[in-house]
Amino acid sequence: MTRPLEGTRVLDLTRLLPGPYASLVLADLGAQVDKIEDTSPGDYLRLAPPLVGDTSGLFLALNRGKRSGCLDLKKASARDALLKMVERYDVLFEQFRPGVLDRLGLGHATLRARNPRLVVCALTGYGQDGPLAQRAGHDLNYLARAGVLGMQGPPDAPPQPPGFQLADIGGGLWSVIGILAALHERAATGQGRVVDVAMVEASMGFAAVSYAQLAAGHVPRRGQEPLTGGLAIYGTYGTKDGKYVSLGALEPKFWMAFCAGAGLQADLSAVMPGPHQDSLRETLRTLFASRTRAEWEAFSRQHDCCLEPVLEPEELHADEQLRARGLFFEMDSPWGRIQQLHTPLADRQATPAPPPRLGEHTDVILREAGLDDAPIAARKAEGAAREAAQIFRKSAMNSQSAMRPLRSRIDSSAEKRASHRGSVPRISLASTPWATARSALTRSRAVS
Repeated sequence: MTRPLEGTRVLDLTRLLPGPYASLVLADLGAQVDKIEDTSPGDYLRLAPPLVGDTSGLFLALNRGKRSGCLDLKKASARDALLKMVERYDVLFEQFRPGVLDRLGLGHATLRARNPRLVVCALTGYGQDGPLAQRAGHDLNYLARAGVLGMQGPPDAPPQPPGFQLADIGGGLWSVIGILAALHERAATGQGRVVDVAMVEASMGFAAVSYAQLAAGHVPRRGQEPLTGGLAIYGTYGTKDGKYVSLGALEPKFWMAFCAGAGLQADLSAVMPGPHQDSLRETLRTLFASRTRAEWEAFSRQHDCCLEPVLEPEELHADEQLRARGLFFEMDSPWGRIQQLHTPLADRQATPAPPPRLGEHTDVILREAGLDDAPIAARKAEGAAREAAQIFRKSAMNSQSAMRPLRSRIDSSAEKRASHRGSVPRISLASTPWATARSALTRSRAVS
């Protein structure tokens, strides 16, 4: 079966989570995604614990179906190679702070001058302009600035970080939308465009209800709105066996169905906010604690009332609905059999390539750009390009050297805290993710 984006070529300069998730979606839809990484250590995510062999499990989850080429864009010959490459691509996807590519001589205007049909997607925290454009940030910061974080958690506690990277994934998905829209526009005009995606703005859509309330003159309060804790019939409850269930019986018919099955008197005031919600919440807390989660699952199969178990991550593979939909699969890879999760629109019958080794496809990508063996060899000789066979020993040595000062700062900081607090022990890096990453780097050096 032909996938929707087959024949679309994406040059992916992004790393870590937001951009690679977006390019994973594009790859699952059939695009050829060529991931251009630094010559050492490449995408930093490769070293993030927990590891599968010598590589991050998260990197393996985000980068199937892609190719990897290594260029040091600080070197002129690597930049020249990239400019040759963009002539053959439909999309260039980047995640640098605004102005970084300009300083390298690879600004958006320069790229599009080489290929007017090129769609350039720039994914950043705060966008290409504005007073915060150059500010560093992470997912939590973007959610905070977007007004999303302020609505997380109970009313009598600080805002609670969500258990997932909402801004990162949201920014990635809006990048996909922007890229697809620009490609559609190009089909009519013959011209590409720059797609400017800010993760703080991508996050704001998740607070659409709060903004609508503000527009209507109501100031929403954390933990007190109907969908954030204000209604007892929309929340989570502990069960007899120490697990949890989620109840979302917002509509009267679902609440009445729940009450009929549970032996409660149906009172439609339950669907309206107010001080009476506190006593109802206590009633429900006692009720749910009287049965195990499995018993409540059996209850929900008999009563259509929007009641579902709260699954822990390790339980997902056994879930009958997810298994029936074919969400999980395994693939062979240089790291052995690895587990993967389909993106929602992926062709479940397709067989994607495994995640790439760092620089695994450097030569073929450069040849496709029109470079012959001699100029490719010259770039390798000066360190402007690398292929997999060259990388592992140097990457491991450089990464260990780069980590050493940071490890020293961590230890020094821990010692200072211990000296101030007396009884606080010194942090041992042997039990931290750094030790795991260091061990993987050592193994990589040994096998190369």
